[in-house]
Amino acid sequence: MRKTMMGAALLVLATGGAHAQDPNLARNLAATCANCHGTNGNALTDMKPLAGVSAEKILAQLADYKSGNQPATIMHQIVKGYTDDQLKLVAGYFAAQKPKK
Repeated sequence: MRKTMMGAALLVLATGGAHAQDPNLARNLAATCANCHGTNGNALTDMKPLAGVSAEKILAQLADYKSGNQPATIMHQIVKGYTDDQLKLVAGYFAAQKPKK
C-alpha cells in the first residue's frame, strides 16, 4: 500500500499534477495581480486591464518583462517569481475573464 501511494505521489509530481489537483490554482496565482490590474483583470486605474486579452498576448508581454526586453518598475521582478507553467495558468485565467465595457 505504501509503495503504491509513493508511486502515485511521484507520478502526480512528475506530470505537474499539482495544477490538475487544484482547480482554483490559476485564480489564486492571478490574485497576486489584483493590486495593480484589478480583480479579474479589470483595472480600476490607468493600469493595463488584462481581462479578455488573449493568453498569447499576455504570455508575450510577460516573456518580455522576464527577459528584460520590456522596461518596468516592478513587473520584471514579479514575473521572475513564477514558472512558465504558472504564467500560462495566469494568462489563461485573465484571457477567460470578461472585460468591463
